[in-house]
Amino acid sequence: MATQVPTSSEPGFAHLVRGIVNDIGDLVKQQIQFARAEIKEDVRKSKEACVLLALGAGSAFAGVLFLGLMLVHLLHWLTAPSHTDPSSLPLWGCYAIVAGVFPTPAPGILPPPQRLFAFSIPEQTVQTAKENVEWITNSK
Repeated sequence: MATQVPTSSEPGFAHLVRGIVNDIGDLVKQQIQFARAEIKEDVRKSKEACVLLALGAGSAFAGVLFLGLMLVHLLHWLTAPSHTDPSSLPLWGCYAIVAGVFPTPAPGILPPPQRLFAFSIPEQTVQTAKENVEWITNSK
């Protein structure tokens, strides 16, 4: 005598719960991938900003260097008495004066380093996660 096990075309409760848990796991994995993509985008933008800042700073440094040299020689030329070769102010003194004047506005011009590496929270990921939690809690 063989006993037959009744088969049903409807899935069991355990199968449904397993499906829900698997779907939530997939949803969490997708949220993590989305957050990684957003963070990578922030890093890429920061890298581009740093490259541009370095190029601009290098260009500005060269400009300030040549401007400083020009000012030193102008000061030396202006302080020289007419029709004489030696000047009243030595060339090294002109360099010292100009070198002392240039760094004074630097602290007010330079941006704080926190502005270069300010990463934001992945806002789209947070918003999507909130919507997913809201959808899960309202679907009961």
